[in-house]
Amino acid sequence: MGVSTMTARDEITRLTHWVEDFPVAGVRFADLTPVFADGGAFREIVGELSQCAGDDVDMIAAIDARGFLVGGGVADRLGTGLLAVRKKGKLPPPVHAQEFALEYGSDRLEIPATSVSLKGTRVLVVDDVLATGGTLVAASALLEAAGATVVGVGVVLEIGALRGRERMRERLGGTPVSALLTV
Repeated sequence: MGVSTMTARDEITRLTHWVEDFPVAGVRFADLTPVFADGGAFREIVGELSQCAGDDVDMIAAIDARGFLVGGGVADRLGTGLLAVRKKGKLPPPVHAQEFALEYGSDRLEIPATSVSLKGTRVLVVDDVLATGGTLVAASALLEAAGATVVGVGVVLEIGALRGRERMRERLGGTPVSALLTV
């Protein structure tokens, strides 16, 4: 087997499947399924996302659902724990919850309130796409309310025109935000 010379950025550009008017009219959806299905591309993505917060990470917080795919790989690569930040109704009570707006609606994120202690934990938040920033801001606020310190955010793809990074900067201050590819 030969050694690939493609970077994560190259692989994301090559393999992302764009879907117009999904999940609602006017939204251009970045389907990363083909990116994650390619072993070499997935390995590159996990490797590059693993560098987003340096050595200052105790846990990866991966956002439901596609963030779980890369978050698990990053946690394994770094030897950290993994916390699944779930959408509403997926966890048994009690939970900490945070409402947030999407570019096409609203939702709620939840984490366990008692079964996992986050007090003093340094967390890297991982997701697949940064669009408006609502999901990542909500996840970060939720984690910080539970006692964690968010030391960074890492995403596979950023959709620059939706200005999510700017919204995140307004709400999260100097927390580093890394995207492997911005389109």
